[in-house]
Amino acid sequence: MSAIHSTPTKRTDASLSRRLTWWLRGVSLLGILLLWEGYGRTTNPILFTYPTAIAHATIDMIADGTLLMALSQSVSVLVTGFVLGILVGIALGLLTGRSTVAAALLDIPITALYATPIVALIPILVLWFGFGTSAKVVVVLLFTIFPVLINTRRGVREVDPRLVEVARSFCSTESRLWIDLVLPSALPFVMTGIRLAIGRALVAVIIAEFYTAVSGLGYLIVSNAHSFQTARVFVPVIVLMALGVVSTGLLEMAEARISPWRHRHN
Repeated sequence: MSAIHSTPTKRTDASLSRRLTWWLRGVSLLGILLLWEGYGRTTNPILFTYPTAIAHATIDMIADGTLLMALSQSVSVLVTGFVLGILVGIALGLLTGRSTVAAALLDIPITALYATPIVALIPILVLWFGFGTSAKVVVVLLFTIFPVLINTRRGVREVDPRLVEVARSFCSTESRLWIDLVLPSALPFVMTGIRLAIGRALVAVIIAEFYTAVSGLGYLIVSNAHSFQTARVFVPVIVLMALGVVSTGLLEMAEARISPWRHRHN
């Protein structure tokens, strides 16, 4: 009888834990907003601002269309560069993780580019690709590719050699080996790389918009900072934070669907 009642108890505990987690998150966010509001109202509005002022500025910028236009420009660059960076990073990670020849050939170029500050390459990229969207997409791609590549390569190399031998002993083809063993084993590492790349991609969008033709959310930050409209400066910053949180949440949901076996214990 004890075994029968143990499973519901565990599920109830897990459910309570999730509720408590979200409650603590809400309390933390509310506390930060209240402290920010109180401190911001006591400071010079040119130097600092507070949440209610940012909310009013957000409404005004939505009403005049500047926020939505800038957001669409930045999201277009972000999505294009991010997706390309993920695809190239996964492809190179799988190739260098599985092939020692490819790893030897690409090791020095990959290490050299990874160690080089991408910001230092932006003037060269502008010369090559111009001041338009292409240069921005390339910047986002370069910021995105390396976390995905390195984690994917690590995931492929972490596949248990004994499992590979067992698969080979059952005459598994190379394609079945990838589908049944290599990709599922490397998937947690790939998702970790993508999660790390989200923050880098958001940084890359703003840096690209600063260094190339100023547009998008980067344009809003620069133009409002020059006119000392601090509340309006914070609006695109908050939007970027929201994009990062939403993207990470969507990624976690996708990971739960793609690899449900990793979440069954939760």
